[in-house]
Amino acid sequence: MEPDVSIGSMSIIRIAVLPIGPVPTSKLRGYVSMLDRHRRIELSAISSFYTEHQKSPFAHQPWESGSLRFKFMVGGSPASPWEDFQSNRKILAIIGICHCPSSPNLESVVDRFSAACKSYTSALVKRCFAFCPCDSQLEEGSKSGGNLILFPPADRQTQEFHLHTMMQDIAASLLMEFEKWVLQAESAGTILKTPLDSHASLSSEEVIKAKKRRLGRAQKTIGDYCLLAGSPIDADAHYSTALELARLTGDYFWYAGAMEGSVCALLMDQVGQKDPNLCEEVKYRYNSVILHYRKSFIQDNAQRVSPLSFELEATLKLARFLCRQELAKEVVDLLMTAADGAKSLIDINDQLILYVEIARLFGTLGYQRKAAFFSRQVAQLYMQQESRYAAISATQVLAMTTKAYRVQSRASVSKHSTPTETRSTHADSWKMHQTNVVSLFESQWSTLQMVVLREILQSSVRAGDPLAAWSAAARLLRSYYPLITPAGQNGLATALSNSAERLPSGTRCADPALPFIRLHSFPLHPSQMDIVKRNPAREEWWAGSAPSGPFIYTPFSKGEAETGSKQELTWIVGEPVQVLVELANPCGFELMVDSIYLSLHSGNCDAFPICVNLPPNSSKVITLSGIPTSVGPVSIPGCTVHCFGVITEHLFKEVDNLLLGAAQGLVLSDPFRCCGSPKLRNISFPVISVVPPLPLLVSHIEGGGDAVILYEGEIREVLISLANAGTVPVEQAHISLSGKNQDSVISVAYDVLKDALPLKPGAEVTLPVTLKAWQLGPLGPDSAGGKGVHGNIVRQSKDSSSPMLLIHYAGPLANPEEEEETKGTAIPPGRRLVVPLHICVLQGLSFVKARLLSMEIPARIGENLPKPLYLENGSSEDSACSESRNMDGLIKIDPYRGSWGLRFLELELSNPTDVVFEISVSVQLEDLSNEDNNKSLFSYPKTRIDRDYSARVLIPLEHFKLPILDGSLFLEDKIGANCRSSSFNEKRNNNKAELTASIKNLISRIKVRWQSGRSSAGELNIRDAVKTALQTSVMDVMLPDPLTFGFKLCKMSSESYTISSVKASNIKVSTSLSKSSVLAHDMTPMEVLVRNNTKEVIKMSLGITCRDVAGENCIEGHKGTVLWAGVLSGIALEVPPLDEIKHCFSLYFLVPGEYTLVAAALIDDANDILRARARTNSPDEPIFCRGPPFHVRVIETD
Repeated sequence: MEPDVSIGSMSIIRIAVLPIGPVPTSKLRGYVSMLDRHRRIELSAISSFYTEHQKSPFAHQPWESGSLRFKFMVGGSPASPWEDFQSNRKILAIIGICHCPSSPNLESVVDRFSAACKSYTSALVKRCFAFCPCDSQLEEGSKSGGNLILFPPADRQTQEFHLHTMMQDIAASLLMEFEKWVLQAESAGTILKTPLDSHASLSSEEVIKAKKRRLGRAQKTIGDYCLLAGSPIDADAHYSTALELARLTGDYFWYAGAMEGSVCALLMDQVGQKDPNLCEEVKYRYNSVILHYRKSFIQDNAQRVSPLSFELEATLKLARFLCRQELAKEVVDLLMTAADGAKSLIDINDQLILYVEIARLFGTLGYQRKAAFFSRQVAQLYMQQESRYAAISATQVLAMTTKAYRVQSRASVSKHSTPTETRSTHADSWKMHQTNVVSLFESQWSTLQMVVLREILQSSVRAGDPLAAWSAAARLLRSYYPLITPAGQNGLATALSNSAERLPSGTRCADPALPFIRLHSFPLHPSQMDIVKRNPAREEWWAGSAPSGPFIYTPFSKGEAETGSKQELTWIVGEPVQVLVELANPCGFELMVDSIYLSLHSGNCDAFPICVNLPPNSSKVITLSGIPTSVGPVSIPGCTVHCFGVITEHLFKEVDNLLLGAAQGLVLSDPFRCCGSPKLRNISFPVISVVPPLPLLVSHIEGGGDAVILYEGEIREVLISLANAGTVPVEQAHISLSGKNQDSVISVAYDVLKDALPLKPGAEVTLPVTLKAWQLGPLGPDSAGGKGVHGNIVRQSKDSSSPMLLIHYAGPLANPEEEEETKGTAIPPGRRLVVPLHICVLQGLSFVKARLLSMEIPARIGENLPKPLYLENGSSEDSACSESRNMDGLIKIDPYRGSWGLRFLELELSNPTDVVFEISVSVQLEDLSNEDNNKSLFSYPKTRIDRDYSARVLIPLEHFKLPILDGSLFLEDKIGANCRSSSFNEKRNNNKAELTASIKNLISRIKVRWQSGRSSAGELNIRDAVKTALQTSVMDVMLPDPLTFGFKLCKMSSESYTISSVKASNIKVSTSLSKSSVLAHDMTPMEVLVRNNTKEVIKMSLGITCRDVAGENCIEGHKGTVLWAGVLSGIALEVPPLDEIKHCFSLYFLVPGEYTLVAAALIDDANDILRARARTNSPDEPIFCRGPPFHVRVIETD
């Protein structure tokens, strides 16, 4: 059998192309390529070279439309035993190729050419083309003449023209030789034999049969030469005669050959014509050809020679003729029939050719898997041979099957991909992505795919191709490790190492082996490297562009991004960058990765390699780093790995497809999950761009560690050092606060940073920042320890509670050296430095309990009432020292209550720390004598609290009350919403605001400071403590009583009623005593003042009681020591709103001593305001108001 046969092969003239002498390979290829362009020579072009010596036997030669077809056999071919049967198998012409510079002696060239031609006895035309001769060779060649044709040195176009002329000459010579042969064959009889009958026993019967067949075989051969001469009509006539004679003599083999020739003549004659019945005619005739080849089978010759090869060859010719999609079923039937006959072929070369042709035809139909199957049959036949070249052929054939079996090398995929295929829209790429996943990973093919890769590995090893062997082993191990035993995995690892030893150092392979590599994440820039977009049109250029680490777009922002949008990642020239990748080794051996680094195809970033050791069945996340070197986009498709002695590129996209296939059940296993790695969310690769160098501020706190440790309320100044670690100066900077507890930052030296601008590279500036520790929250129930805790309980604030300094800074708009280059490009971004202050607040003094204490000192009765608390512009007759004035600010008298009121805030403090605290209390008092209303400071002695102890601190509070008792303060819940007027609400709000302002004013005047050691000092926040203490008694402390009572002495007058005026006139008492004391045995006139502090009229029954030092009533009873004049009980009074009334009476003291006067009233028909103040809801319960005691000192008369 012969390869690449078709129905038209019978009309092709074979010409042997032989190199004569040494010819460089490149030159030989160039000369053969020029010859190959002249496969067809038109008959009309050879008329000038053709000479008709006698009448041509080709009576119907188509000179206008016909042509001669050539097939150049480079290197020649051995003679075929079937040349008599099919004349197109003969070598009918010889062309020698000589390179004159390599063969200076032309005589030896001629001799060599003559010697080479002796092997081809069937050759009718012989020519030797000598290229590039020198001048002496031109002279020598012109003398030698003969078949040596010189091609003088010239350009390629000239040589091709010269060669075309010579090929026309050869075509004309062949045509004339064909005419001679046909004329001789018709006149002289010859016996034509084939291997089928050459060794038959020539009995008399066989000789007679051969003579009868001679004429038919001769006609068939003449028809063959007519086809070679390009005359199909003449050929058809001779084939018709041959068919008749072969049928009569039963020569089925030659009958089939003549029928093949007639079909070829038919097709040649119908070229350019559309005959719908042509296909059916060809099928009918070729079916007859196949049938007659089968009839010619002789059982005796079956072991040495058989016409089966011609039967199968005819089947292939018919299949090739019908090979198109609409006739695919018929073609498949023909090819499968031919494949079945391959088992009966004797010669292994015939089987090889048959499988090759079947594979090629299946490939033409688009049946890639069937083509791959028969290609593997070809490879197996090659592998049965012991030749290295056969192994190379097997490797090449198997490489062609990898696409059909989806195990092709990445190099072949990239080689055959076109730019049009690689360009697609985002939507199309997603569809292609899903399709590729399904097509690339078909788990039901796993076993077959493994077999194919194993065959490629074996053939590559035998062929001595270590790179192909390494590639096959890598694909086999990477794709099918779950189906391979640990011993098999170790064997493949050994094969990889052995192949790598035979490769040069630094060899690259397109197919990766292990490990599996996927993109894990892009680590966020540290807070000192945040990048902020820059808006030069605004003074606050950072506003509206909150940084998100290195990402300009953050995937965690609100709202969904548009479909197809990608994150943007910014890198800076000269600053190291990092990418986290995850490696997986799912095999049972330890994997040593010699080096791994990022694949940076953009060329504007340098990657740093590292080595990694992966234990069996393990995964590891590693950090790969690099440094951008120039501005522009960055492309990182994957990683470059040096493992098993070969450098490969691992693409992230391929692993993503693999994991997607595993999720859909299309892939055998997920290598990362096999190694125990958790499921990783899908990481979309961002758009990375490199910007010019930026300044880089680095901060640290001087004189301290990572955190500033403060006790609650402590105030301290820290120094923050800022250094420019970049290569560009800082020209713009702004400081702001962020985070929690921003109030703890008392001051920041903004001007220090501004004065240091521009901050050049390497320069440093120190910023003073004043901090105040905040108050920690209350202890939980587990750590409170009760009211009297003395344990060493230490609490500290969380890191998230600390404030942060935000420093937005930027360099120049463009570097002076790059200003021209970057003109028109984007402005370099700025940066944001986040300086966490890391304030660690420790609990200093803990509040255990806070309560309000009060003390009343009764006042003495005099002629005048004390100065009211709410009088601001009163004049004092008595001058006091500054200390007494300060005390008056804290201890003041209520003019209607008649007692000195003193209130204390008692704080019980616990010290759970290891240090000693000293507490000092100071109160700011208003100096009413000063016109500017300045405040003076009154300090108290310090209180020491040792560690693990508690102490009580008394803080004196100013005595104050509101002047009016208004129902709007506490009747809001009892008044319906419909009854409330806007004026009432406004009034209530005003009263409440006044109450709140009074409390705030009180708290703001008191300062409780602590000191521990020499440098640690702070201030306690007592606001919450005061509010807690006042919460339960705010009504009693802040609001006045509904009725207040006061006593005073009436001045002596002539109308006064006295018991002994004479005695009184003789008594001489000093003025000071008359004002503060009462004489015994003297009628002393007094008056009680009752004030209504509400806005309603109050009706009441007033009573006055006088008691001695023992608390006994000294007016009533049998032992009374005081006489009276007037009414002291059951006094019916009606007090107008916000007004006061007086009731006069006189007392006569019989015994000197200390007495106490107390006024009390029973209110009639109390309203809701009075009941709310008295905290009673019962309408029948009486409301009783009692005034404070007033002291009366009674002295003996002289």
